[in-house]
Amino acid sequence: MQQILIKNGLVITMNSQRQVFDVGSVLIEGERILAVGRIAPEMIREDAEVVDARGKIILPGLINTHVHLSQQLARGIGDDVDLLTWLRQRIWPYESNMDLEDSYVSSLACCLELIKSGVTTFAEAGGQEVDGMGRAVTESGLRANLARSTMDCGIGLPTRWQESTQVALAKQEELFARWHGQAEGRIRFWFSLRTIFNNSDELITRTKVLADQYRVGIHMHVAEVLEEIQFARESRGLPTVEHLAKLGVLDSNFLAVHTVWLTDKEIDLFALHDVKVSHNPGAAMKVLGFARVPEMLDRGIPVSIGTDGAPCNNRMDMMSEMYLTSLIHKGRTLNPQVVPAEKVLEMATINGARCLLWEDEIGSLEPGKKADLIIINPQSPSSLPLHDPIANLVYAMNSSNIESSMCNGQWLMRDRQVLTLCEEEILQLAQERATALIKKAGITLPSRFPVLTNPPVA
Repeated sequence: MQQILIKNGLVITMNSQRQVFDVGSVLIEGERILAVGRIAPEMIREDAEVVDARGKIILPGLINTHVHLSQQLARGIGDDVDLLTWLRQRIWPYESNMDLEDSYVSSLACCLELIKSGVTTFAEAGGQEVDGMGRAVTESGLRANLARSTMDCGIGLPTRWQESTQVALAKQEELFARWHGQAEGRIRFWFSLRTIFNNSDELITRTKVLADQYRVGIHMHVAEVLEEIQFARESRGLPTVEHLAKLGVLDSNFLAVHTVWLTDKEIDLFALHDVKVSHNPGAAMKVLGFARVPEMLDRGIPVSIGTDGAPCNNRMDMMSEMYLTSLIHKGRTLNPQVVPAEKVLEMATINGARCLLWEDEIGSLEPGKKADLIIINPQSPSSLPLHDPIANLVYAMNSSNIESSMCNGQWLMRDRQVLTLCEEEILQLAQERATALIKKAGITLPSRFPVLTNPPVA
């Protein structure tokens, strides 16, 4: 097995002691980390690849806990509208007209952006063409929890998506059998519930049974908008989270996304049942609201960070999301000490691993864990001087500072050059497919300014 020694860097381990080595090294053999910190010379083979990270930062790969691979080609079609307009008039027509190849190209484009922004692991919220997603993830070298967006009821569902509870569950089991454990173990399959708008109680409870049976998680949009809470009260008699608790699905393998409209009682329910949370600040600020993240962290709830999809956030960039996470809760609470930089870094690494039920293998740099890491170069006008590296990582740096990344012991990017995917080809394909897909879906976007197709000669 190949050995790789990354030496002389500032190693931020994110281990249980949160150790930092100012001139440290990481020794990798195969897909796992052998040693971190000061490494005995006899451990290093003569044929090891040596990377000098002097002046750079070595960090666990970032973990994005809420991604829509299939929405990457829809960037820009859902801006400045409310959520239900965004969903029913833009995204559903777009997604329901996708074919397998559209899904594959969209997923490739998304994986490309994730790699370049320092992500090594992500959780897919669920599209329809999972086989296209799995193919793209396999080629990209990333680690992922895949899922199928699952719905069995609701107003406005495209005809193509209308299916019974039994069919919805059976399709997920088929996909589990096909994808769980694939790509050298980098791919896991989870069960997904879209929202309470589109999930019957039977689907919710039977999904929980399957997730427990297969020992995986459930990924669900929860308490996303005020209209959802009103809908849950009217149709189920309780707000979303209280109803899910009544159904018995809140548990340590339940990942609740957004969670903007939570009561104190519901936060207590999350803490009681060890529910995991994905906080998506960019998407939330556009239309959803401000999640009560400081309150959840104070209750010991594992909160992680996600970007959501390209047509609601526009930026699939975890560095941007860390920055937003650090700021919006200070502004909401008028307390500059809430959600400090070190907590944000935890949310993007080890908390992300906990939320994806993968903390035994990823999320920190420790002997025995998978070799998922990034190398960050702070030598840029926006990042220096470097008085407080942790603070600068969150408050000053951006994705252009991510120089190299590795997943499962394999380089995904070196010196900003993606090695597993052809960037130029993917960008061209993405534009071509996106243009054709929007036309096929019949989506017409309003013109924001007059467009002159034949401008007059000056």
